[in-house]
Amino acid sequence: MRASAELPRWHSTELLAHGGEARILHGDQVYRLRLTALGKLILTK
Repeated sequence: MRASAELPRWHSTELLAHGGEARILHGDQVYRLRLTALGKLILTK
């Protein structure tokens, strides 16, 4: 496993800039990353 300093980082505001939701493609599945009203992140299939 790589050291955490080498891992890429993205700020949530970059990922969720288009309406508070992002779609993430993983293999042949699409996941939704959403920002809740309480400021939490939810990842769903």
